[in-house]
Amino acid sequence: MNTLPQEGLSRDAIDTALDELRAEDLPVDDGRAWGYVYDAGPEVAAVQKLALTKFMSLNGLDPTVFPSLEKLENEVVGWCLAHLHAPEQAVGTFTSGGTESCMLAVKAARDWARDRRPETTAPQMILPTTAHAAFHKGASYFGVEVVPVSVDPDTFQANLDEVRAKINDQTILIVGSAAGYAHGVVDPIEELGRIAEEHALPLHVDGCIGGFLLNLFEELGEDVPPFDFRVPGVTSISMDLHKYAFAPKGSSVLLVRDPELRRAQYFACASWSGYSVVNATMQSTKSGGPLAGAWAVMRFLGKEGYLRLAKDILAATKQLLEEIPKIEGLRVLGKPNMGLIAIASDAIDVFQLCDELGERGWFVVPQLTFGNSPRNMHLAVEAANAHKVPAFLEDLRACVRLCRERPAEPPPAPVLQMAGSLTPEALRSSYAELMKMVGAEGGLPKRRGPINHIIDALPTETKEELLKQFLGELFQ
Repeated sequence: MNTLPQEGLSRDAIDTALDELRAEDLPVDDGRAWGYVYDAGPEVAAVQKLALTKFMSLNGLDPTVFPSLEKLENEVVGWCLAHLHAPEQAVGTFTSGGTESCMLAVKAARDWARDRRPETTAPQMILPTTAHAAFHKGASYFGVEVVPVSVDPDTFQANLDEVRAKINDQTILIVGSAAGYAHGVVDPIEELGRIAEEHALPLHVDGCIGGFLLNLFEELGEDVPPFDFRVPGVTSISMDLHKYAFAPKGSSVLLVRDPELRRAQYFACASWSGYSVVNATMQSTKSGGPLAGAWAVMRFLGKEGYLRLAKDILAATKQLLEEIPKIEGLRVLGKPNMGLIAIASDAIDVFQLCDELGERGWFVVPQLTFGNSPRNMHLAVEAANAHKVPAFLEDLRACVRLCRERPAEPPPAPVLQMAGSLTPEALRSSYAELMKMVGAEGGLPKRRGPINHIIDALPTETKEELLKQFLGELFQ
């Protein structure tokens, strides 16, 4: 077990040690990552760091102690409400990220139903299978049953007939995405809004990844499906600022049409001997740094700066969507409304394709089979990689040719069959053996295609158990 060293290090030594630790991290500023990174350039990064440093030690626990944080939050939330065409009475909350925003939307809907419909004893949430995992997390934390709704195999939009059929007296919330992360597709929010109004139910729109960018695309002349507060049935929207608003990590908002619905997300406690507690989010103590960073970046870029970045992202997205289907064997799933592109193939192994691109210095994200979405390679277009599209397409074509000429050997059929029948209980006892079998005994190998094939073959619950086991091995 590690113990804290007796003697401290100098500032320079700490700086060197931290740089060494980052040596194997995903590069965040070279434009070769198609996931996890949202980089608007060195000037924006400098503004982030300036604000983070100034406000990192301020505690958002009690806004009356640091009124600067109250003012910053009101301004940031106000800008976001205006961006999404919210009505005058609408309100919002700054949160630590999209997951917290989505979970708070679930918590608010549950408590809203408890107050108004005492017969709701087993709350349920209507959730398309393309909705973000954060809603499953919220359901798990807050005791809400997920009622899954299938999506169209061609458009990847929520099945409206199924939504209508699955609403009952225990339904507390309907969820739609704008856009869904996996395929970049906006659900039919107008139709979902009408269904929500017919049944007097809240409709939450997950705009975490798309909410900020889609309305910029609309201002640039794109035909964007209606998804924001202009749709009458929409009651709340989550929108991340650390994605396409390029704020520091840990920046999101949950926006709500009715202040009474927001009150249902709050927690208050005076039932103890200490100070009275009231929290708008799941955090109590929280650094003011991300909030200040979001305010600073938004104020630095302004609408003109964001439109300039959005124009680059839109042009790059259109180029990719035009050129990728021209590459023999590749196809784009659905019709993305933004730069979230899922690339599938029946001709080559997309997991091998991810590995080959990795060998050439590109970071792409493999996505596993789920429902009617086949295994695919995912790209998230952002400002830094928008100008890398020609170079990426050149390497993509070369890697597809390589996969055709020298296809990787898939895992043996008996291994895949064994994986397909593995239960979570069996995995717990055979985890070490399985990791050894896939070549991950001492950590994940650089080429992960074979591992992805085996994980893809696992039943869903077994996949989840594998992820927990793996995380437990990482953090001891």
